[in-house]
Amino acid sequence: MDSLSPAITPKLVLPAKGAHSSHGLSGLVLPISRPRLNRFKKIGVHAINKAPAAAIDYSDPDWKSKFQKEFESRFNIPHITDVFEDAVPMPSTFCLRMRSPTEEFADGYPSDEKWHGYINNNDRVLLKVIHYSSPTSAGAECIDPDCTWVEQWVHRAGPREKIYFKPEEVKAAIVTCGGLCPGLNDVIRQIVITLEIYGVKKIVGIPFGYRGFSDKELNEMLLSRKVVQNIHLSGGSLLGVSRGGPTISELVDSMEERGINMLFVLGGNGTHAGANAIHQECRKRRLKVAVVGVPKTIDNDILLMDKTFGFDTAVEEAQRAINSAYIEAHSAYHGIGVVKLMGRSSGYIAMHASLASGQIDICLIPEVPFHLHGPHGVLRHLKYLLETKGSAVVCVAEGAGQNFLQRTNATDASGNIVLGDIGVHIQQETKKYFKEIGIPADVKYIDPTYMIRACRANASDGILCTVLGQNAVHGAFAGYSGITVGICNTHYVYLPIPEVISYPRVVDPNSRMWHRCLTSTGQPDFV
Repeated sequence: MDSLSPAITPKLVLPAKGAHSSHGLSGLVLPISRPRLNRFKKIGVHAINKAPAAAIDYSDPDWKSKFQKEFESRFNIPHITDVFEDAVPMPSTFCLRMRSPTEEFADGYPSDEKWHGYINNNDRVLLKVIHYSSPTSAGAECIDPDCTWVEQWVHRAGPREKIYFKPEEVKAAIVTCGGLCPGLNDVIRQIVITLEIYGVKKIVGIPFGYRGFSDKELNEMLLSRKVVQNIHLSGGSLLGVSRGGPTISELVDSMEERGINMLFVLGGNGTHAGANAIHQECRKRRLKVAVVGVPKTIDNDILLMDKTFGFDTAVEEAQRAINSAYIEAHSAYHGIGVVKLMGRSSGYIAMHASLASGQIDICLIPEVPFHLHGPHGVLRHLKYLLETKGSAVVCVAEGAGQNFLQRTNATDASGNIVLGDIGVHIQQETKKYFKEIGIPADVKYIDPTYMIRACRANASDGILCTVLGQNAVHGAFAGYSGITVGICNTHYVYLPIPEVISYPRVVDPNSRMWHRCLTSTGQPDFV
């Protein structure tokens, strides 16, 4: 019998003591065992998918107000006035009643005070909207053992009436890092278009991720509305992507040399850690620079956000692979289709794609343990499916079942562990199993990963990318830095980068969405 595939180990996030890490992270991330999880919850330390907080004494009658005060402090977003106290705001040049900014601003900044399209700096969005009455409710996220309702507010995104950068003095740069993801070109396009509406003339793209700041053979790309007008019609990134890059000090040196004072960074957790470190280095050098992130992860594994761009497209494109696997399996005698989808540590794509298709019999994700062999294993259930319905389709996330595979400890340029191919392993083990028991089985394996990554964004992601790109520019002009923009409870918000990169967001096995997936597939527990 094989060993049990472990669920993702919950994370305990403790406040860091002393200096920041090399990536500018504000907390130390430690794995904790599940038996210890409840104990940590009781002392106010939140685990998987919960925002980290200091220990809380629930016997204190004022614990609720103290928690809210601490939460507000953590989610306060950095502003250039934190360093430049004498920075003077000016009327915004963004006003949709005045769509053509003048070439020169010698007579002041055009603004229509009667236009009610601005966001007040005190506007907030509620982070959590469900009041759980019990910790045993499906998907419950409770602060205290009694599930007391505590309002948690984060900053609303959008254009401000006052800005802290003169458009004619801005040189804005855009960089795309990590792997490809549907929607990159859509975000680039909207950042450029919105910058031009503000009146910015100097906009450049940094080629091939952070590497473009240090590689002398790579020249920055001049960007304008004319250049980016139709780039959203294609997948990939106009600027190119790569992993790794120079040191933070070298990168900020390059920014100083180039005169860049607005940097828009499109990437995932690792890229955002780099963006936060750039922000901290700029503050250390007292540089008036706005660094704003746009979360790009096809896996949808960024904390606190409803979803990240590229996810909807990935789920939609995965339907083609699943449908192909279904047709292959359904058309063969004892056919079995295996589809591997993206999801290193988070099974959101596999779960949502399985739900959307209605053709999946078994969905395997990193967060939920399973056996392959044995009386309650995946292979035994496949035998049952062939006996009862004649065919079966399996959807597996790439990060699931890694303990079944030989570990190499190899990492990519971003520091991610190189995963073994669980899809191939399941295909091989399935063939071997049915051969040993003397039952014919026709097993087909499909891996659509790179086809999905290279797609152009669908309509849903196109809208999300458009709004994220616009709000990234609004945040930079408002003077915020070290922030990322995202969607929270259908509203767009600004969040401090450290709060969203502590650890990956993962599927809660007790969530209603996972229960819905199990209801759809009809699969048992494989333990």
